[in-house]
Amino acid sequence: MKVRDVMTKDVSYVTVNSNIAKAADIMRDLDVGIVPVCDENKTPVGVVTDRDIVLRSVTDTVNSNQHVGSIMSRNVVSVTPDTDAHEAASLMASNQIRRLPVVENNKLVGMLSLGDLAVVNIHVNEAGEALSHISEPASPDKRMY
Repeated sequence: MKVRDVMTKDVSYVTVNSNIAKAADIMRDLDVGIVPVCDENKTPVGVVTDRDIVLRSVTDTVNSNQHVGSIMSRNVVSVTPDTDAHEAASLMASNQIRRLPVVENNKLVGMLSLGDLAVVNIHVNEAGEALSHISEPASPDKRMY
């Protein structure tokens, strides 16, 4: 099974110049914990998570009108729609992340979450294993998002 078979399509995103409040509004409205950050060509340049907003915005008393680019995670790990779902689960585990932007021809085309993999019976074991690795404390050189 390929990522394209289980990913979420029609993903909302923000730009580096969007304000933090806009990212938070998208998260609230869609009940998600991550929003991709793309350039004007819809190429992912980062992601902003609910955790980024809390740890880098609220706790630092940053104004919610500040740009997303100041708090986003820049080291984007992504997959293509043709990536095998097993490989995507392994990538999530090894990078300790729960969600992956899906990129084709340098453009955001979807998002894949651990939950997407878990609801597909064939991937329940991989999703559980990935969650086990994701839930381990991160080493100092890795940041969760």
